[in-house]
Amino acid sequence: MARLTLGAAAALLALGAACSSSSAPSPTAKADAALAAAPAAVTVPASAGRAPTKLLVIVEENEAEVPALAHMPYLASQARRFGYTTHYHAITHPSLPNYLAIAGGSTFGVTDDGYPSSHPASGRSIFDQALAVKRRARTYAESMPGPCTLVSAGRYAVKHNPWAYFTGSRAACRQGDVPAGTTASGALRTDVRAGRLPAIGLVIPDICDDGHDCALSTSDAWLRGWLPVIMAGPDWTSGKLAIVITFDEDDHSDNNRVLTVVLS
Repeated sequence: MARLTLGAAAALLALGAACSSSSAPSPTAKADAALAAAPAAVTVPASAGRAPTKLLVIVEENEAEVPALAHMPYLASQARRFGYTTHYHAITHPSLPNYLAIAGGSTFGVTDDGYPSSHPASGRSIFDQALAVKRRARTYAESMPGPCTLVSAGRYAVKHNPWAYFTGSRAACRQGDVPAGTTASGALRTDVRAGRLPAIGLVIPDICDDGHDCALSTSDAWLRGWLPVIMAGPDWTSGKLAIVITFDEDDHSDNNRVLTVVLS
């Protein structure tokens, strides 16, 4: 992943506004074909054109750009309608250092997927930076058994939850790093319906729904379930929200080039 700090987050919001009117050209014929075959139905708010003030990043797992477009038709439909990158590369392998870079702008020298006890991260995360200027920040982690859980459990993988690694903000993590719940109930659904999505938000599907342990079709179905819920909420319909869907790394097949889709 490219390093995502508050400055980069602001740039992504601007990119989202630009991408709402046109999609980026695909670099390959395969990607073009995947997009041409994708359904186009999406929800666009009446207030389109207003500058977003909130960013929600959803991270999927371990797939290169072209296969993601080819085998995730719902995600491809969003890429075609809004916008997507064509030469966006993850930093490294495996997962954890990429997630740390998303949240902290650095891999912190980490080269494996160890627990927070093995890899305490110093400095402030993007969540801490948002909180420091009185903005709301949250991570919504699917299947996490409790707030800011520091070890993996069931389908929850702590290596995909970067806030848990920042030892200087444990109290904030326990407040803002919460189980996502489902499209029917839970923290993410509640915040969507109330128009209380954070200024900086990270959504982490579990290790099946993110495509790590299950097929891309499962990830696509998860997005098909959640995106209409999020896009029905007042943050989206008022034009305040930009949504970024990206992958932590590729499958070692395309020089770590990954798909990133920006909806705004």
